[in-house]
Amino acid sequence: MYFERADKGEQIIVQRGKDKAYALTPVEEEDMYFNSEMVERIKESLKQVESGKTKKISTSKEINDLLGL
Repeated sequence: MYFERADKGEQIIVQRGKDKAYALTPVEEEDMYFNSEMVERIKESLKQVESGKTKKISTSKEINDLLGL
């Protein structure tokens, strides 16, 4: 019953004890980390590693430089 209501867009909150609550929402394809787009990106990254197109980063400064910090 609660899943059906969530499927129709209703917000379902489940209370657990005094101070914990959870929201029940449908998970869509774009919500999942390993969707088809992400799998393709991982495959492309593996090809780059195999062909040596990588950059080794081993210091905090190199990490900060990469992240633009």
